[in-house]
Amino acid sequence: TDSRVLLGPAPGALADAATSPGLTTEHALRLTGLAPATRYTYAVGSTTQVLTGDDAATWFDTPPVSGSPATTRVWVLGDSGLPGPAQSRVRDAFAAFTGGAPTDVWLMLGDNAYSAGADADYTNGLFTPYAAFLRTHVLWPTRGNHDILYAGTANDYYDLFTMPTAAEAGGLPSSTEAWYSFDHGDIHFVCLDSEGSDRSPTGAMMTWLESDLAATDRGWIIAYWHHPPYTKGSHNSDDVLDSGGRMRDMRENALPALESFGVDLVLNGHSHSYERSFLVDGHYGLSGTLTPAMLKDAGDGRPGGGGAYRKSAGNPLPHEGEVVAVAGSSAQVSGGTLDHPVMARSLNVLGSMVIDVRGNELDAVFLDDVGAVRDSFVIVKGGVVVDARPAPGTALGLAIAGANPTRGSCALTISLPRAGQARLSIVDAAGRLVRRLLSGTQPAGETRASWDGLAEAQRPAPPGVYFAVLEFEGARRVARLVRL
Repeated sequence: TDSRVLLGPAPGALADAATSPGLTTEHALRLTGLAPATRYTYAVGSTTQVLTGDDAATWFDTPPVSGSPATTRVWVLGDSGLPGPAQSRVRDAFAAFTGGAPTDVWLMLGDNAYSAGADADYTNGLFTPYAAFLRTHVLWPTRGNHDILYAGTANDYYDLFTMPTAAEAGGLPSSTEAWYSFDHGDIHFVCLDSEGSDRSPTGAMMTWLESDLAATDRGWIIAYWHHPPYTKGSHNSDDVLDSGGRMRDMRENALPALESFGVDLVLNGHSHSYERSFLVDGHYGLSGTLTPAMLKDAGDGRPGGGGAYRKSAGNPLPHEGEVVAVAGSSAQVSGGTLDHPVMARSLNVLGSMVIDVRGNELDAVFLDDVGAVRDSFVIVKGGVVVDARPAPGTALGLAIAGANPTRGSCALTISLPRAGQARLSIVDAAGRLVRRLLSGTQPAGETRASWDGLAEAQRPAPPGVYFAVLEFEGARRVARLVRL
């Protein structure tokens, strides 16, 4: 058909925004004149028919003014393209964790569709399970080894996504969809291709990388690709035969360039585990070559533990250290020794990462498939820590004290490290509020609560999966419960 997009401030108030008369199966239209940091409702179809949209489920938020210190939430999934209960639990745990808070940037770290990256794999492993989120959020992917390329149309990673090759979203033009960069607020994101592009220091990708980093003046730099420079999970970064040397190449060639321009965070998948480094710089060899001098901060990075990782205020400076995280367990876990010495935390656990950037502070957590925070760290650039959340495993807690699953009431216990404002809610699997159980100042120690199975309107909630969500001083604890 031909192509048409309608746009407006709310459902029922849409007007034509762009059309294209050519008959095609690949529909891509450019919209111009949009305001920054604004929510738009949309509909799509042909010039004679609206196929979908103009409702509460079809909207998008434009990014803020480039360079502005906007609060930004980033959701990070790695190796997420294997459909099944594990994938669904990770997705639903994030929905419950957010509690309706907006997600600004969505990253996928490769192996976005198993096992061969064909159309059917993407339908089953990405477009169906994430359909609701895709209607309202931009997805920024990188290519993994299972995102195989094919000849012809509509069966190819580069056909299924449209990446900004001409710096439409910031950064420098890459002239290829294999690697690219973009800005969101005061964050510069860099996507590299560790799977199929030349990884040599003088190749096109690494040459572009240095030029792109030299040109940015954003306060934060986050880089991501598929093959991790450090891992002892289901892959071994010390083994040059593992993955054809791709992990070695990215460690030896990409990391020096990124560190020379002050990268703050590196995100990778490939190993089906969660591994998170100390604040590190200059470690380009095998795990046995790590020296104490390469650890800029060998603490846990937690304000409630060893303290946040600290860097200089202002624009990134060279060689102040970065955190490298492997988050390849968003749909499966595959074991491994999990003993790389650069890692502060290693887990054979399903989950995803949630990153919040607020001005001079980056706050990251690893959220498992039942909604529990299993790791956290904070990077602060000058100044003080704004949100000193309690470290996982301290007195902050949420537990189901009664039967689960249940047909009747469900008893819960919350634990607070000190008195303060707390909120306990019940949400459904999509993150929608079902019932508010507690809100306001709560005492330190344990407090009992109970959900009688009723929604806010005092009607019985239907059978299904629900989440109890405890919020306290910026931290969340989540417990999964089943109503029969």
